Amino acid sequence: MFYRSLLSIALLGTSAAYAETQMPFALDWKFEGPAAPYFAAIDNGYFKAHDLNVTVEAGNGSLDAIPKVATGAFPVGMADINSLIKFLDQNPGAPVIGAMMVYDKPPFAIIGRKSQGIDTPKSLEGKKLGAPPPDGAWAQFPIFAAENDLDVSKITVEPVGFPTREPMLAEGAVDAITGFSFTSYLNAARLGVPEEDLVTLLMADYGVELYSNVIIVNTEYAAENPEEIKGFLAGVAEGWKASIADPASVIPMLIERNPAADAELEQRRLELSIEDNVATDWVKANGFGIIDADRMETALTQIATTYDFATTPDAATYFTDAYLPDGGFKLAE
Repeated sequence: MFYRSLLSIALLGTSAAYAETQMPFALDWKFEGPAAPYFAAIDNGYFKAHDLNVTVEAGNGSLDAIPKVATGAFPVGMADINSLIKFLDQNPGAPVIGAMMVYDKPPFAIIGRKSQGIDTPKSLEGKKLGAPPPDGAWAQFPIFAAENDLDVSKITVEPVGFPTREPMLAEGAVDAITGFSFTSYLNAARLGVPEEDLVTLLMADYGVELYSNVIIVNTEYAAENPEEIKGFLAGVAEGWKASIADPASVIPMLIERNPAADAELEQRRLELSIEDNVATDWVKANGFGIIDADRMETALTQIATTYDFATTPDAATYFTDAYLPDGGFKLAE
């Protein structure tokens, strides 16, 4: 009887282990401050509470993350929704959709140097702009240019790689760069550019009314595993909630995965993303993860001013709230 009991316990343990769903998650970028909430969700057991074993893979931009999810290589990922919209327009029927808005206010920005004459959008004319072709901010530059009546023929665009973007700005090889506000600004400062010499032109403050990074899901996987997707999104929300409540507490979890990172720098990067992009006034009032339908329609109209849709844009093709609770998640008690 004693051995039979031991066998029963062992079998129960085996069943529990197999019940945990493997959930690889494709980030759009490196393990920097804004990635800490996902590691908090792992280390604090938020995913495990939903029987999920989540692993996170670093990425190299939205154009890298979207195909990973669309092909089914990853069930979930993170990407710029505007890049997703264009991807789905060019690949109709691809099994990928946005399921949880993370950056309510986009971090798309132009980071320039005052000492090189950058202070307003118009000051970009006659200057050299460094832009990585896969960059989410660069993808929105045509809208930014149109909204601010820029003569783009007067701007010299220098295609650069992500690793060389901020170094080129620091060296003065370019006058400004495209990038995420919390990434490029702090990276340039870390390279020795005095912060008083850096100018951040946040596109959202200059007429660009778009959403930004969203959790994307493979629609075929989600249709077959709705509870797993709901659990994953709930874990993500708890990770961001913990990060907002105490940013310093989650940074060690990031450093464990990226020991070469500067903890102080990454905490500041996380705090900037929370303040400017995640915990906006709209999110505090309406909920985290959801979108405003009217704003999405405005965003689609704005995208159409610089992009020729092959198919009629439909917000339901790009985003679903089917896996979110009514009213989204609350980020504070």
